[in-house]
Amino acid sequence: MRRFFLIVLDGCGCGELPDALDYGAGDLGSHTLANTARAVGSVRLPTLERLGLGNLAEIAGVAANPTAQSHWGRLAEKSKGKDTVTGHWEMMGVVTDPAFPIYPDGFPAELIAAYEAAIGTKTMGHYPASGTEILKQLGEEHLRTGYPIVYTSADSVFQVAAHETHFGLERLYEICEIARATLPLCRVIARPFVGESAASFKRTENRKDWPLPPPYPTTLDRLSEAGKRVHFIGKTCELFPEAPGQRRELTTNNPAHCAALTEAVRHSDADFIFANLEDFDMLYGHRNDPVGFARLLEEFDTWLGAEFLPHLRPDDLVGITADHGNDPTTPSTDHSREYAPLLLFGPRITTPKNLGERPGFDWWSGAVLGYLVEGEMP
Repeated sequence: MRRFFLIVLDGCGCGELPDALDYGAGDLGSHTLANTARAVGSVRLPTLERLGLGNLAEIAGVAANPTAQSHWGRLAEKSKGKDTVTGHWEMMGVVTDPAFPIYPDGFPAELIAAYEAAIGTKTMGHYPASGTEILKQLGEEHLRTGYPIVYTSADSVFQVAAHETHFGLERLYEICEIARATLPLCRVIARPFVGESAASFKRTENRKDWPLPPPYPTTLDRLSEAGKRVHFIGKTCELFPEAPGQRRELTTNNPAHCAALTEAVRHSDADFIFANLEDFDMLYGHRNDPVGFARLLEEFDTWLGAEFLPHLRPDDLVGITADHGNDPTTPSTDHSREYAPLLLFGPRITTPKNLGERPGFDWWSGAVLGYLVEGEMP
């Protein structure tokens, strides 16, 4: 039985793409993995070092390993954009062009007016902001008025923040579903929070995403048609429509994602296991925290070596990649337009291979279909 694990380290980019300046001056110089390691002196990643991560770039503390029993390289995104949906869609064979609409100067008044009419209440905010900072700025006013907080980022997102108890979680989900039905943005995100003052506001793990559906069939549809079973873990559950033969495990933090992957590698009978580990991006990239980012990389490395690799079956393949960058060392708190790392390994891969720079995150689509449907090694 062949199984293919694709593990997405959310935001762990591997160097700015040639077109990075098209996405803003803040993306220049971005290299999430290398800059994070440099910012903290070095990182200790013995498992990833053994698998060839140090062959991709100069990462302080991670030596090159030209004899690694893996395939390694970097993937250049074809799609227009640098967000979660665009990156994951391309991995599954959907290239986005033109880009989704973005609002770097804030949402137009007519868009907000139409949305407020649809939900029956005023809103506040309407501008690009960090999710934690906007709570400090507007959270107390939200408690006084009951108006939900609407904001965006450098990505095509319509984010709605509201207090879980004072506003109500189900009401928040309801007005986000209305946004999804009426707005053209790539993703609508519910951002619930708790606390009673700017000093104590804290986002909860009851976030929920409503992305647009892919515009045409994906690799996942082809797997379903071929009778293959797919197991989603984490954010990947919310990025693709449901289809026969799928299991969705909506874990919400890295420890839970890794626990689900440990259980999957030990017991899952799915053919394709597709996981996203978003804490790199959500907790540390967006908050410009290289210390936390580096610590999480080391925790992932320890888990990978101790809890995951020992349970691989003879015909398992594992890919490690990213959906975009989110360099915590640059002034920007947004995603960065970067290469994605490509690491492919498993018991059947015994010969080192440098794949160099490859066009398209959809390299993964070909690898998954080739191995699981055609029976061919990537």
